[in-house]
Amino acid sequence: MRHFGRLLLRLTIGGFFIGHGTQKLFGWFGGPGLSGTAAFFEQLGMRPGRRHALAAGVAETAGGAAVAAGLATPLAASALIAVMLTAIKRVHWPKGPWAANGGYEYNAVLIAALLALVEAGPGDLSIDGSRGRRMSGPGWMLLALTLGAAGAVGAHVAAQSTPAPLEAQAATTGAAATSDQAGPVSAPTATA
Repeated sequence: MRHFGRLLLRLTIGGFFIGHGTQKLFGWFGGPGLSGTAAFFEQLGMRPGRRHALAAGVAETAGGAAVAAGLATPLAASALIAVMLTAIKRVHWPKGPWAANGGYEYNAVLIAALLALVEAGPGDLSIDGSRGRRMSGPGWMLLALTLGAAGAVGAHVAAQSTPAPLEAQAATTGAAATSDQAGPVSAPTATA
């Protein structure tokens, strides 16, 4: 039997992504669940938070499962790369590269490992390998990176197209909303 290294890589990367996705979606493994993730995403400017939290959780869970199984590896990797690029942009970039400082080191390593896996292919011990599908090589790697970057850009565009809640707008402009001007103003909910 060949390709045990790739199997180990797929199971490790895919398994941890499944874990991160289910933390976001269901609160498993000590995660915040969908409501908590949505509230955090709102703080990051990823509005509406619930939609972005759901998209990230599904991408990580389904993408991780597909990578682990060796199923449509370039497409699965592109979904995970999109999430990692979004995390770098929204959370880690200002903190520099080192993970000890909250930087993007870990995300960059995951992106590089995913791209290497796409370039090498999932191996014989995979669903694609058992079906004779060979979606690997530099072209597939470039496609995965391009689709991942496009997904991250799409997430940012979608977030920017949704206005901030009234309280955040008022705090930013220094204006206070009153019930006479805008009706009652309530705090944004984590499930919005």
